[in-house]
Amino acid sequence: MANITKEKLVELLNRDLGLEYTAMIQYTQHQGVLKGAMYQSMQKELIIHAQEELQHATILAGQIDYLGGVPTVDVPPAKISGDSVTMLQQDLDGENDAIARYIARVRQAEELDLYHLAQQLRLILAVEQEHAMDLEQALGK
Repeated sequence: MANITKEKLVELLNRDLGLEYTAMIQYTQHQGVLKGAMYQSMQKELIIHAQEELQHATILAGQIDYLGGVPTVDVPPAKISGDSVTMLQQDLDGENDAIARYIARVRQAEELDLYHLAQQLRLILAVEQEHAMDLEQALGK
């Protein structure tokens, strides 16, 4: 017996979708206000991250629809700061949260024998892990 239902998975995927919207907005705002010559290359990287978050949102919306749900338009608030290091840490915290959520989501999808969804989630997870590595490097971690 599965510990998760398809309906609960759709609910969780919709939460993930909203957070992808938030990440896209947050990256867009952060790249626009990030200050300092040492962050010029990171500004360009954050633009790429924002575009990749939009791709994730598109994938999730399609999967939610396929599973019989309605993709959300709710956007949780983004985190902002006037300090460049704080901004990058906020972005890293968001990526680490996404990584943990997508690891759980892969397992949940497989539990329901939704291997196509699990594969899509693995692709998203790999990109989120790359984002975290970029941010860790920028922060000197």
